[in-house]
Amino acid sequence: MSGSSKKIQRPLSPHLQVYKPQMTSVLSILHRMTGFAMAVGILVVVWMLVAAASGEQAYNVFLHYVGSKVGMVLLFGWSVAFFYHMSNGIRHLFWDMGYLFKLQNAFRAGYVVLLSTVVLTGLLWWTVCPFNVH
Repeated sequence: MSGSSKKIQRPLSPHLQVYKPQMTSVLSILHRMTGFAMAVGILVVVWMLVAAASGEQAYNVFLHYVGSKVGMVLLFGWSVAFFYHMSNGIRHLFWDMGYLFKLQNAFRAGYVVLLSTVVLTGLLWWTVCPFNVH
């Protein structure tokens, strides 16, 4: 070991604080967050199945909570997460096939992902929303 206690200056490893957020990095982080949100949301599906198997009273309790304002907001958020994750997953499939690698195409595909998320979520809630008057 050297007798010198001089600290060696090494370059910093690239990290989120070093780089300015770009669309592709933000969409990647959102993809992970929506994947986690959907995994947590699966607990609602499990609750529904257990309630349905437990009888009418348990299922009515489930419907009461899911039909509340908080429940509707959570379901809306879960549907946004689902459609975003699905759309971005399709974009990743195109990347896996070797398409859309040019930076301009990556940005366009990112905007398509965001637009499809809004459109698909809107269509779903326009179709099933109990406040919808046809």
